[in-house]
Amino acid sequence: MDTFRNKKNLWTLYEKEVPHSRFCDPACGVSPAEKLSPEHLQLLRNAFTCSKAGLETQEHKLKGSNRGTSEERGLTFEEFWDVLKSVIGPNIEDTWCKRFFDEVDISCTGQIKWQQLCSYLLLEYTERQRASIPTAALLEAQPQIRHCSHNKREPTVRVVALSHPPPLRYISVSKGGQITAWNSSLHTLKTLGLAGDPTEEVANTRRFRGWTTDAVYMGNVHKIAIATDCRDLRFVTISSNCLLEEIHLYGFRSVPTCLCYWYDVQGFHSKSLEQPPLLLLGDEKGGVHLMWFLNSSKGLFKKPSKRDKGPQRIFFQDLGEHSDMVSYQHIPSIHQEPITRVMFEPSANVIMTSSESNTTSVVFMNVSLKQEPYIWKFNQGAKCFDYNASLQLMVTGGSDRKVRLWSQYVTSSPVATLPGHHTTVLDVAIYQHVGQIFSYSRDAELRVWDISTHQCLKVLRLQFPCLQPGRIPEHGNFPFLLLSPPLPDEMQPHLVVACKDYLAVLNLSEKRRGGGGWLTDEEFRTEFKQGPYLSCALYNPTLRQVVTGHADSSVFLWDVETGRRRLYILNAHGEEVLSSMALDSSHRRLITGARNGTIKVWNLLNGLNLHKLEPITNSEVTGLTCLHDNHLLAVGWNQCITQYSIAGDKDLKVRADMSWKSSSVHKSDILAVCQCSALSVVATASYDGEVVIWSMETQGPMLHLQRGTQARSALPVDSILFLQHRAGRKQLRNKGVLVSSQGGWLCFWSITDDNHSYGHFYAPEQPGERVLSLNSDQSKNTILVSGDTTGSLQIWDISSFAVDIQPEATCEQPPLLQSWRAHKRALICVEVLEVFDRLFVLTASVDGSAGLWTDDGNHVGFFGQEVTWNIADPGTYHRNTRNNLREERRTEDENMEGSDVQSQVPDPTSRDQTSQEEWCSEASSTQAGVNDHEQPQQPMVTWEDNISCC
Repeated sequence: MDTFRNKKNLWTLYEKEVPHSRFCDPACGVSPAEKLSPEHLQLLRNAFTCSKAGLETQEHKLKGSNRGTSEERGLTFEEFWDVLKSVIGPNIEDTWCKRFFDEVDISCTGQIKWQQLCSYLLLEYTERQRASIPTAALLEAQPQIRHCSHNKREPTVRVVALSHPPPLRYISVSKGGQITAWNSSLHTLKTLGLAGDPTEEVANTRRFRGWTTDAVYMGNVHKIAIATDCRDLRFVTISSNCLLEEIHLYGFRSVPTCLCYWYDVQGFHSKSLEQPPLLLLGDEKGGVHLMWFLNSSKGLFKKPSKRDKGPQRIFFQDLGEHSDMVSYQHIPSIHQEPITRVMFEPSANVIMTSSESNTTSVVFMNVSLKQEPYIWKFNQGAKCFDYNASLQLMVTGGSDRKVRLWSQYVTSSPVATLPGHHTTVLDVAIYQHVGQIFSYSRDAELRVWDISTHQCLKVLRLQFPCLQPGRIPEHGNFPFLLLSPPLPDEMQPHLVVACKDYLAVLNLSEKRRGGGGWLTDEEFRTEFKQGPYLSCALYNPTLRQVVTGHADSSVFLWDVETGRRRLYILNAHGEEVLSSMALDSSHRRLITGARNGTIKVWNLLNGLNLHKLEPITNSEVTGLTCLHDNHLLAVGWNQCITQYSIAGDKDLKVRADMSWKSSSVHKSDILAVCQCSALSVVATASYDGEVVIWSMETQGPMLHLQRGTQARSALPVDSILFLQHRAGRKQLRNKGVLVSSQGGWLCFWSITDDNHSYGHFYAPEQPGERVLSLNSDQSKNTILVSGDTTGSLQIWDISSFAVDIQPEATCEQPPLLQSWRAHKRALICVEVLEVFDRLFVLTASVDGSAGLWTDDGNHVGFFGQEVTWNIADPGTYHRNTRNNLREERRTEDENMEGSDVQSQVPDPTSRDQTSQEEWCSEASSTQAGVNDHEQPQQPMVTWEDNISCC
């Protein structure tokens, strides 16, 4: 049956995922994997071996000479408890032992074997080791990219950020002297070209004819200093209205190659400057120039008595005439090669410089020159470096393609050498907030490294449009701009990367991503935020927990008795949307399906990923159901039924079984699946309105159910539900045991009776809505709960409904017991819960919230709310929510009535907008032979059921 499989190796979908991370409630206590030492494991192994040997001796005595091998026997909970007491100590907690036993005995056999325990511990230790490595701080797979059209195909030398005063703006400087101002969305605001040589005779030809080498933003005076290979500095004033080249300092003895600017930010805002601002220039001869601006509030240099057109020109040799405004110092020959980077550490008054020299790769020296400098020496020197004073860490990169980590005071050898880049490393940056390092090489490859583990977390090939196969793109010497916290409000940390005449912006996370484990109580309460919409939800009656799946691929487990979160898994399927969930037969394992066709099995007690199931296609998994023997059935957009055996599989990867005869049965995407063990059948429903009944025994189709579709496109069947109590009783199993939701219509079907249709009715209050979820009290099947696209749910009394064939023309509804608006947006899950002998209703909505209600409409609360509830104490319920939502609904209806927009009659050809009256009139029209009134030009729909047996 391998012909059904996609020809591609879809196992690679798992390899491309962002690793998941799990977090458990601190109330669970210490994890068994943390509590057991190697000595404990050895004692446990001996205990299992001794117990087995003792049992075998007894068996041999009973069987006499029979020496046949017996199957390995496990330990019951009582025996396991006694073993743990003897190994760890008598004071061990009973609840911890029970949890340990249950986590190992995931199939609920009542026994655990040594091999099971080893597999559990191996998986737990492996998961913890993997979880110790965080996820890269990059939030998207590919960045936002903008073209610098004003660069005239020249590379961007430097990008600087202007965040004060808000809003955020960028300034890019091209190699040819083109200055561009951008807003935060990288849309061009203003442009300016550097002025040319004023000695040129014709003014129109005065354009800048050199190359820029670096630029730096001087935040306290709102200027940008630009160095060029013409041995000069240009000072450009930045304002909200203009870019203006104001000062031209020319005539340096050597070319300035890199710049750094520092000023006392706190003193500037408090207007109590203790140290004057400092501009540092590294030059091509390995020297550093220092310029202190003594009165920066009045200007950088002395203003001329007579102002000519264009920028103020100052000859470097005349700088002494500006001694009241600027103090100058030159430190020559720090390096034997041009300086590639210069930085300043004000707390230690240290200048940090780098070059591509083998003997003076990086130098840290005091401005006073009274202390011996620290000199790092390594092969081919440093093309770039970054330094973080808090971490006392320096990172270097260069032509040898290695990234090195250095301690501040250890120059002899690096802390770590990180290989991986294939070309020269152009820039490095330390992102202290999450403990990661960014490095970028000449072939447009960005790597993210973890500082603590020295591991490469992510390799990202930036897809710049200028990249050509086999050619290395041109870069400026300073491709990085890192904006990290602290930042002004509503500003996201991000990294800007420049390649030729393009800019890329990568948004960064503000906190360390990945990892996992047991959080503190405060972290576990505050970590959760109302996130993306809910895509699926279910109730686990064995553990009394609610499981919610979100569009951002996160899974949350909630205690139904308190509303408190017990466990959550982030990036369960990488960055893919969760599309479906189901429980195994023991209710100890959760099966999740994603939009890309991947399926995983999880241990609900500790969040371990037990199995990854083979994807058949990379299309969405829309439905999952687990049979009584733990054979899982998966359906989706591939229009087939795929089976997996998860009963006792020890392997992480589980192969797909394509034995079900489902090829070409459904002609459209399958949207739902449901099984009935009492009748030994499985039902699937598709987008074209067809419901197919399958035999579990033959694994083939046995019945097709579908409403007539002569005049309109069939509505999708969004949900199907077997009434399990009815199916299990002989006197009712021939009646309406299957409910399907088609648009807003609920249709009751018999599987075994000759007449399969047992009634239908329209459920939502408003016309044109759809019912996306159905559920019933399966122990009695006295009520049916439906949730629609308006966020409303209805509770129907079906104790006597669909036990007799309903006349097609009546569209009679069963008694409506309760109806209320539970959420502001569509309900994707409603489920009836029985807790402490009382019925509750679980609701989950695409608005991102899941709530719990009593069966008479009182609101217990929303899962994840700050104040927990006690389900046994109605005094802790949040009763006002229902009234508030009802009032919001009333206001919405009044606004609609008061508006000029008139309600439109649903289009009879629309698959999603069909009113109850319209469908009923169509049903009655099939009974009447000729209508006395004038008929519409379009044909009416026949309501004869389109049923065929296979």
